[in-house]
Amino acid sequence: MKQLAIFLALCCLGGPLAAQSAHDLLLAERNETIIPRYLLQDPNGRSVTSEDFRGRFQLIAFGYTYCPDICPTTLVEMAAILQQLGDAKAARLQPIFVTVDPERDSGPVLKKYTEFFDPRILGLTGSPALVRRAADNFRIRYAKVIEPGKDSAHYAVDHSAGMILLGPDGSFIRKFAFATPVADLSAAIGALLEAH
Repeated sequence: MKQLAIFLALCCLGGPLAAQSAHDLLLAERNETIIPRYLLQDPNGRSVTSEDFRGRFQLIAFGYTYCPDICPTTLVEMAAILQQLGDAKAARLQPIFVTVDPERDSGPVLKKYTEFFDPRILGLTGSPALVRRAADNFRIRYAKVIEPGKDSAHYAVDHSAGMILLGPDGSFIRKFAFATPVADLSAAIGALLEAH
């Protein structure tokens, strides 16, 4: 009952983004299982799976290149985390940006986009079916939003925000909420890197 009250309060106070945060909170409260697996493609069209990064941590965000604010903010934070960790620790962490808009986000588009923030961030895409499967595995919600009377080619994608951390064995460790301060993210990830 307490979780429902929080969910309703956040929905009423903050609109869609707060509603998504509340949704993420309820998922966490109910211990819904994240399945930390994906099969996607890198910017060169090469198949990439979660198993390719065994021995390294993975910091994963879902979004899209046309995103007006949440995704650029997330990638700025991701780049700042890498910077704050320092080269030695950052080398043990693979930052990944998975598109939820595979129709527009081709490999070259993703490469140019992620490299703008930090060349170490790997953009992944795939067929709509593979992207949907990866998002479902990570409990990421997304949907196209087309404004009435607008051309269907000009759409936004409403999606879950935040970053997900996988361990060196590929297991799910933690989901960080959107807008968590970078210093807190860096400290938490740095401590986990030191512990392994």
